[in-house]
Amino acid sequence: MGDGVRAGDDLINTVPLEAVRYDSQTGLVPVVVQDAATHQVLMQAYANREALKRTLGTGQAWFWSRSRQEYWHKGATSGNVMVVNDIKLDCDGDSVLYLVSPAGPACHTGETSCFFRTIAPKSAVDSGAVNAVDADAAAGDAKPVDAGGAQAGAQAGAEAGTEEGAADASTNVDASIISRLWQTIEARYRDRPQGAYTTYLFEHGVDKIAKKVGEEAVEVALAAKNAMTGSAGKSELASESADLLYHLLALWKQADITPDDVFQVLRERHR
Repeated sequence: MGDGVRAGDDLINTVPLEAVRYDSQTGLVPVVVQDAATHQVLMQAYANREALKRTLGTGQAWFWSRSRQEYWHKGATSGNVMVVNDIKLDCDGDSVLYLVSPAGPACHTGETSCFFRTIAPKSAVDSGAVNAVDADAAAGDAKPVDAGGAQAGAQAGAEAGTEEGAADASTNVDASIISRLWQTIEARYRDRPQGAYTTYLFEHGVDKIAKKVGEEAVEVALAAKNAMTGSAGKSELASESADLLYHLLALWKQADITPDDVFQVLRERHR
C-alpha cells in the first residue's frame, strides 16, 4: 500500500484513521472488499480500529470476526491473502472499502466472490424460470475450498481443521480427527492460551458454549435445505456440521464428559 501521498484531489481527500465512524454498540465498521483490477466485489466483513491498523501496517486484509470474537487475517491458513492497494472511506465515514489484489478465491466455497448467487422472486424460482443458485449449476461440482471443518475461523478453524470452513474431500469415515480435535480442546482447556477461540469459549462458561451449540444446530438445519439445491449448499452443510461438532466437543469438555462417554451410548444403542 502506498505512503498516502497523492497529487491533486486525492491528496486533499486523504483522511486519517480517526475519520472512521465505528458503530457505537459494537465498535465495528462494515468493510466491502473489491478487486482493484476487475472491480468485482469480493466479500463484505467487519473491522474495528485495531483491524484497520493491522491492515494499514501489513498491507494485507485484516478483519474482526463477530462470531469468533477475534482478529481475522484473511488467507492466513488457506494462502488466499488479499494485498490491500488502497483503503477508501465513504462520505459518512461509517463504511470502508478495501481495494485488493487477491491471491486466490475470496469465498470459502472456492468461488472468486462471495456474491455468486442471484436473488429472484420466489415465483420465478419455483417455476424454474430463474435458478437462484445458477452459479452452482453452471459450475457443476463444487470447487475445492479452504481445507477442512469449522467456520470457527483462523484460530478456531485451525483448531477444528480449517480457516473458514468446508468439507473434507475424502469419503472415508475417519474418526481419528475427532480424537485429534479432542486433544486440542483438552489442551486449550488446560493451558488457556490467550487469543485462542476455544479459550474464549471456556472463559465464558457453559452458557456461552451451549448457546453456540444451539446457534450452530440451527445453521446446520438451514444448510441442509440449501444442500438440496446445489453443490455449494452441500459444502455449506459440511462446513456448518463441522462447526457444530467442534462446539459440541467444547461443550462436552466444559460439562466434564468425553467422546468415549458418548460413543459408549452409541455402541449400546447399536447393539
